[in-house]
Amino acid sequence: MISFKQLPLEAKAAVAAGVVFFSMMLSRSYLAEQLELRTRRWFLRLQMALFANALMLIGSLHVWRSTVTMFSRSSAASSFCFMPWKIAVFMFLALAHSSFFTLLFLVAEEPYFFSLAAYTCLGAYIILIFFLFALGSVEQAYKFLAGRGAKAGGSNKNSRTAVKPVLAVMLTVVLTVIGLLNASQPPTVNSVEIPVHKLPSTMNNLKVVLLSDIHLGPTVGKTKLAMIVRMVKALKPDITVIVGDLTDSEAEIIRPAVEPLGELTSPLGTYFVTGNHEYYTSDVGNWFELLKSFNIRPLHNENVKIVSPKSTDDWFCLAGVDDIEADVLRYSGHGMDLKKALRGCSSERAIVLLAHQPIAAKWALQERPDINLILSGHTHGGQMFPLNAGAYFLNPFFVGLYKVGQNTFVYVSPGTMYFGIPMRLGSRAEITEIILRSP
Repeated sequence: MISFKQLPLEAKAAVAAGVVFFSMMLSRSYLAEQLELRTRRWFLRLQMALFANALMLIGSLHVWRSTVTMFSRSSAASSFCFMPWKIAVFMFLALAHSSFFTLLFLVAEEPYFFSLAAYTCLGAYIILIFFLFALGSVEQAYKFLAGRGAKAGGSNKNSRTAVKPVLAVMLTVVLTVIGLLNASQPPTVNSVEIPVHKLPSTMNNLKVVLLSDIHLGPTVGKTKLAMIVRMVKALKPDITVIVGDLTDSEAEIIRPAVEPLGELTSPLGTYFVTGNHEYYTSDVGNWFELLKSFNIRPLHNENVKIVSPKSTDDWFCLAGVDDIEADVLRYSGHGMDLKKALRGCSSERAIVLLAHQPIAAKWALQERPDINLILSGHTHGGQMFPLNAGAYFLNPFFVGLYKVGQNTFVYVSPGTMYFGIPMRLGSRAEITEIILRSP
């Protein structure tokens, strides 16, 4: 029987990830009610950071072997550049691994340079892993199809093998720079007209500005939020809605960064629903109070009547549900409750629902097909290559406008900022200007 000591490093990392994952499930199920809130909050984040790092260690070992160990056996190891390269790869991997811990120790009004560097390395790490795997797969496929795997000479084999990591690193550098430049641009304003069945004619052309996934935290601070608020004010919306993942930190720690939200003044109100990251902070109650102080109303499985400025008899129902992750985390007093959220919302009136995750939108329509419009976020449009494919296949609605049935639409925002990694590849940050049309 093989002992733990005899396992390869990748297997040990996988075992460690499994142990941390099991402890996360155990703590969510059995320790949640026994730990004090602040302790539970810190413990959950620590577990998530350790789990991510254990998984990353598998990839980091592959990166090290591909970009350092392989060259140490060649003539390149004796060159003057090899030691600086070795140090650079080590620092790159160390920064990538440290990124998840910045949520615990480095969150303030504005991002720290270390956090930006660490998350940039994390983004580059993801791209590099992809290209090392993709190029390795192409190489193996070529050898198999050509039938030359066992016939190739040693020197030629080594030279061809060296091309793979060099090409992967070059592609990673280029895409990282492009991703950083793309994410540094202000969000694009996307104007979308959506017909809403049973919307009163007096509310035709009502303007709703949709924000989502701002992710105030290690790499998004007050300056970027102030820019977003200025752009929203310039659009002069009737209603502003924030559909989750506003933050990645506790309200008390990041309060100064949130102050620009107090400048949002939409005539018919500003509304908010939780995303999964609000529950990761374990500080939802304090966030609700903070948002209320800025005249932003959380819709905690509840609804409001949006009354026409032209006629008090004309209105539609704006409802919001808690994020579904609250159920997974067993967050007390929270969880998606569509019946409660739509209580009093008759199918005789137009119904607009705010639900952070597209899967929640799908569940809502299965239960209440009379909902006319659902506004979601969560996917980030994949945010960056190569994560786009995973986000596409994991969500029933990916990004943009979808028509479901005869009278229902779902709009999924690609996100107003980004989560952690200050990069966007294959997606663009967006502030969505939605014009509601009456039939």
